[in-house]
Amino acid sequence: MIRFATRRDSCHRDVVGAKRLLLSVKVSSRILVCTLVPFLLGSVIPTRAQHMPKDEDCLTCHGDSTLTKDVNGKPKSLFVDGKKLAHSIHGSMKLACVDCHNDVKTLAHDVQPQKVLCIRCHAAAGDAYARSMHAKVTHAGLVSAGCQDCHGDAHEVLAGGHPDSPVNHAHIPATCGRCHGQKFLMESNGVSTQPFVSYQESVHGRAVGSGSMKAAVCTDCHGAHAILLANDPKSPIYKFSVPATCGQCHSDVQNTFNASIHGQAIARGNLLSPVCTDCHGIHSIKSHKDPNSPVAEQNLSRDTCARCHEGVRLSSEFGVPGNRVSTYLDSYHGLAAEGGSVVAANCSSCHGVHNILPSSDPRSTIHRINLDATCGKCHKGVTQKFTLTPVHLAIGAQSTDIGSKVTLWVRVIYTVLILGIIGSMFLHNFIIWRSKAVARRRLQNPMMQRMSINQRWQHLVLLLSFIILVLTGFALKFPDWWFANLLGMTESVRSVVHRLAGVVLITAGFYHVFYLAIADEGRGMLRDIAPRPKDLSDVFQAMRYYLGLGGTKPKFGRFTYGEKAEYWALVWGTALMGVTGVMMWAKVWVGNLLARWWVDVATAVHFYEAILATLAILVWHFYQVFGDPDVYPMNWAWWDGKMPVDHYHHEHELDIESVAGEAQGPKQTDSDSQRSST
Repeated sequence: MIRFATRRDSCHRDVVGAKRLLLSVKVSSRILVCTLVPFLLGSVIPTRAQHMPKDEDCLTCHGDSTLTKDVNGKPKSLFVDGKKLAHSIHGSMKLACVDCHNDVKTLAHDVQPQKVLCIRCHAAAGDAYARSMHAKVTHAGLVSAGCQDCHGDAHEVLAGGHPDSPVNHAHIPATCGRCHGQKFLMESNGVSTQPFVSYQESVHGRAVGSGSMKAAVCTDCHGAHAILLANDPKSPIYKFSVPATCGQCHSDVQNTFNASIHGQAIARGNLLSPVCTDCHGIHSIKSHKDPNSPVAEQNLSRDTCARCHEGVRLSSEFGVPGNRVSTYLDSYHGLAAEGGSVVAANCSSCHGVHNILPSSDPRSTIHRINLDATCGKCHKGVTQKFTLTPVHLAIGAQSTDIGSKVTLWVRVIYTVLILGIIGSMFLHNFIIWRSKAVARRRLQNPMMQRMSINQRWQHLVLLLSFIILVLTGFALKFPDWWFANLLGMTESVRSVVHRLAGVVLITAGFYHVFYLAIADEGRGMLRDIAPRPKDLSDVFQAMRYYLGLGGTKPKFGRFTYGEKAEYWALVWGTALMGVTGVMMWAKVWVGNLLARWWVDVATAVHFYEAILATLAILVWHFYQVFGDPDVYPMNWAWWDGKMPVDHYHHEHELDIESVAGEAQGPKQTDSDSQRSST
């Protein structure tokens, strides 16, 4: 056993030694190739040492795919693919390695080779790049694109027209997207990736993706090497340069635009005048047939043209009439378009698209000599009697033509008639309704006390504060609705009124809690209005009875299941609206204490709870007070606290104590009442 183990160990040492020998031979061979061979050749053939290394000499080492060097502790490949080098633009020009690496004199690099600068051959491109945004970002110490990031590996660069080149027209978006589509990279430089995403969905991006070689890519608008910021006057995407940039492809449109009122304003240096990208978008340009395009028929008037022609900026700066869009939307054309008509005229139907000119210009489509043709596109057979009437006529605007004056007087007369006649009708019917309601009320005997004075005051405070909160709250969310204008409040006044009403509601809520805890009638109310299992069965029994599916009408105590549900919903809603309202009011304190998103959550809860509460009052509570045929025209308990005994017995048959008390003795006064209701 000992002899066998010794022999085995001896064999193992022989194998290891052989492996080490082979490794030494391999390393030695590379040293011989790279150093000794040139030396020996130089001594044998002295003239050969005077020549620069050839490509095949360089590839002796650099053709090895495992050749690397350490850079900052990481291996960097020094491999050069000879076939790709030969097929590259440099290889096709018969450029040798030393034409770029001109500091390399011998195969054994006595001195570390310097980094090759493309600018030595491509001086014009280098100068352009040096002025570019990419170069400035690089000089600032941030990550930016260099030559190889766009053109590919220096040893594999292909001509721009080569179908496999990364700077081929078809590949430009993908090449730029390697950086501009990387969210983590762009955000580190303070730039968004949205332009690249938008371009992919644009009419240009889709066309390139379908194989078009004519659709615009990044370099067609931004340039290739001298890419500049949009606020640089030398940039092709500078505002005043945009028409010329787009005109590279859309030359006919550019010529038409330059002659238009917008093009003339741009030529004068007017920054407020729109250019192509102001109407069509920048990277997200879509076909005018796309419903998401800003120049689609349904978006043109309200969104695109309105950005300039609805406000007062053009009026105050250049005397251009404002409110053009609102007056259009008030016309038949605007109303029909808003209703979904695809044939109703919009801004471009009358004013043109790129050829927009002032009405005083004889070339304008809205000049008086051209109106017959313009309006006649839709209204066949029109004459000047039809076309000369102003279209954009705002209410109260000063106009000199007889038609506008007559229209204005008609509006005034009918406004007075509507207010007078409808107001008189309302007053007439209210007088009759009140008389009949009072007479009907007097016939309802005997009466019993349903709500005490205390409870009625609580209800009144709740009623008024709730209505004020609804009106002033929704006026903030929907400032253009009629009720917001009806209030006639400025935002500062509205906010104060809303918060005061909120304080009143919260105070009433705290008072009600003490009322339930301290007052005898409050404790009795809390006991009677507490939910019970019977309430759930009453819901199903009532639905069966009123749907005619059989069964008997359920009997209720002092409060029905509907009154209980409404009361506890009111308690929950008041508490929730109070808490979220205070959080919104003290948003800075809450945001610092918890987190800013808590305020956002409170705002959402406050808004949707307000909608829920308002609709619940309209649908549920108003039915019980006004809509129930048994209480027509109204349940008066909220006003005088009384209701007929027979009606109470019919609705609250199980409340024997109240019914018996009213039948045996005189009616309780407000101060003696021990029963309450919501």
